[in-house]
Amino acid sequence: MPMTTAFVFPGQGSQSVGMLGEIAAQQRLVVDTFGEASDALGYDLWALVQQGPEEQLNRTDKTQPAILTASVALWRLWLSEGGARPAYVAGHSLGEYSALVAAEALTLVQAVRLVECRGQLMQQAVPEGEGAMAAILGLDDVDVIGACAEAADGEVVSAVNFNAPGQVVIAGSAGAVARAIEVCKARGAKRAMPLPVSVPSHCELMRPAAERFADAVTEIDWRMPTIPVVQNVSAAVAPELETLKRDLLAQLYNPVRWVESMEYLARQGATDLVECGPGKVLSGLNKRCVKGVATHNLDTTDSFAAARAALV
Repeated sequence: MPMTTAFVFPGQGSQSVGMLGEIAAQQRLVVDTFGEASDALGYDLWALVQQGPEEQLNRTDKTQPAILTASVALWRLWLSEGGARPAYVAGHSLGEYSALVAAEALTLVQAVRLVECRGQLMQQAVPEGEGAMAAILGLDDVDVIGACAEAADGEVVSAVNFNAPGQVVIAGSAGAVARAIEVCKARGAKRAMPLPVSVPSHCELMRPAAERFADAVTEIDWRMPTIPVVQNVSAAVAPELETLKRDLLAQLYNPVRWVESMEYLARQGATDLVECGPGKVLSGLNKRCVKGVATHNLDTTDSFAAARAALV
């Protein structure tokens, strides 16, 4: 593989009941990877992913291990089919943990247990119904940031995912997010819509979760990544493990700087971005973040074959 390829790993929102079912029917490695994760978690993760119920799969502490395992399964399949290792990896929010597994900084077993704990602590930090997130389309970043400041009124609301030019996600207290939606509409947003989530990720309300999560991160036997990992908080590669772990914890209550991360990859010469996980959310975003980039997916038999033909 040329050193112009980067793999990107999706976060929450890319899950669906039945995901990877088609490719798993032909590739036993996918089911075996889910079996390894199931043994670590103590329940049948593959059955949940294939059969639901959807409400259970969409619980944060179930969604995170499911997406991570799906992403790692496709990564392993890529390598087993002769795919070369990319020059860089990056992951959107939860996807950063998938990227760290690909880079051999931690194992699948370590990662699924870690993200299950992460999901539980995030849910505990803000009781269901008290937090909210919303997608704002068609406003510049500075206008969204200003709208949040105007709407806060002593509560937490902030821009938390800079996903693509003109697409920003906000999060915070439910009332403040509702006010910010109205302010964004008044400022000319094309759309401003609540998201169906139970946890307001990447805002200050998640700081207590990060403080409690620190012990779990510290207990892991980390290794220095064998592939450079572009992190959400810095939109850059950490020079050493302590910085990597610090930024991984800070990610819980700081924005996902996805546009800047993709621009960083482009500056390093990346021209092909491979989305390694369920769905095509990141591919759609990445085309808007960096002009001229080629995007590829691995989550179906046909898309996997097309990516191999283009890159191997």
